[in-house]
Amino acid sequence: MEFRTWSSPHLPVSDNVSTMMRQVLLALLPGAACFFWLFGWGVIINILIAGITAIVAEAAVLMLRKRQAGSTLLDGSALVAGVLLALALPPLAPWWIPVIGSLFAVVIAKQLYGGLGYNPFNPAMAGYVVLLVSFPLEMTLWPAAGNHPDITTTLSLILTGDMPGAASIDAMTMATPMDAVRTQLGLGETVTDLRETALFGWIGGAGWEWINLGFLAGGLWLLKSRVIQWRIPASMLGGLALVALAFHLYDPQTYASPAFHLFSGAAMLGAFFIATDPVSACTTPRGRLWYGFGIGVLTWIIRTWGGYPDGVAFAVLLMNLAAPTIDYYTRPRVFGQQDR
Repeated sequence: MEFRTWSSPHLPVSDNVSTMMRQVLLALLPGAACFFWLFGWGVIINILIAGITAIVAEAAVLMLRKRQAGSTLLDGSALVAGVLLALALPPLAPWWIPVIGSLFAVVIAKQLYGGLGYNPFNPAMAGYVVLLVSFPLEMTLWPAAGNHPDITTTLSLILTGDMPGAASIDAMTMATPMDAVRTQLGLGETVTDLRETALFGWIGGAGWEWINLGFLAGGLWLLKSRVIQWRIPASMLGGLALVALAFHLYDPQTYASPAFHLFSGAAMLGAFFIATDPVSACTTPRGRLWYGFGIGVLTWIIRTWGGYPDGVAFAVLLMNLAAPTIDYYTRPRVFGQQDR
């Protein structure tokens, strides 16, 4: 008797790109909600503008390439890139900032290399770095945490740059805790002096500690759901904390504590949602440890001595460059083959 047989795999596979992207978007909700609570409607507006621009840009490029747009757009990768970029932008940035950033992220950093699976750089961080280098003034338009304008004022600022009943946008903006601490320490202030100001919160930068706790909660859920693996987040946060602790112990008045670095800026967003990009990150187990550790160390170096207050984006792109080499030298030994 002849039996019907099927080729492997025999187990149903429920995970695919679109499922993973939906899980990533869900995991971003706690941090995004904290972001909205502290910085207001500009966060939602940035997400809408950047997300829509990313989807439209991806559809346009796919049409130009004469590719099927439906399945590619439904995988959600363009939307995730737009949302990640939006969460890195100042809430009061003019509307064309998320548009330019999303266009560069999708068209240049992703589709120019062949689309999802071929891009050597993280698209969202590539778009963010282009904006930061090209438009430094517009990329510093942060309101005070917990003292954001209402939706009418926010829309006016984003769409026209004018604030109803006020002289200029400068009246609503201020430096972030990361930027202010870096600047003040460079001017001779001490960590003890700054701790008495409103820049420091409970364990990190004022307000930013709650945002980072939200992204930490979402990242832990991704780990539990096995969407990402532990090596890159653990090694990145460990590298950042280790070098920060070493210098803080050496001179606690000049260098901020590890807790401040871990719960300020984009540390948790970078560790769980950006550095873990499966396309641009390392793929070998040992390589992922070195990759994450390098991002953590470079983040601290750029934050402390570099020209920008937060170094996560630059650190990720630099380690994207190093990822193929790291993978080459950390390849696991093939079973039954003798090392040479």
